[in-house]
Amino acid sequence: MSELTIADATNRVYESLQADNEDIDTHIAALKAALQREGLKEAVLDPNRLVQNNRSGRKLLQAYFRQRGVKVAFASS
Repeated sequence: MSELTIADATNRVYESLQADNEDIDTHIAALKAALQREGLKEAVLDPNRLVQNNRSGRKLLQAYFRQRGVKVAFASS
């Protein structure tokens, strides 16, 4: 796996979410690796780019990512 920037890894996560979560675990792992390389502890996602931008959708996404070792915060609109 090539080393992606955080922005590239995040964009791939968004694309995967739009494609019915295709290869989402691979993209989460790439995001986790990019965060570790940069010394960051959480990913900041844009809630407007999520498939389900409601409270339950965001909480479900956070829980799924947390299980895979990535803490998620959401950018303010």
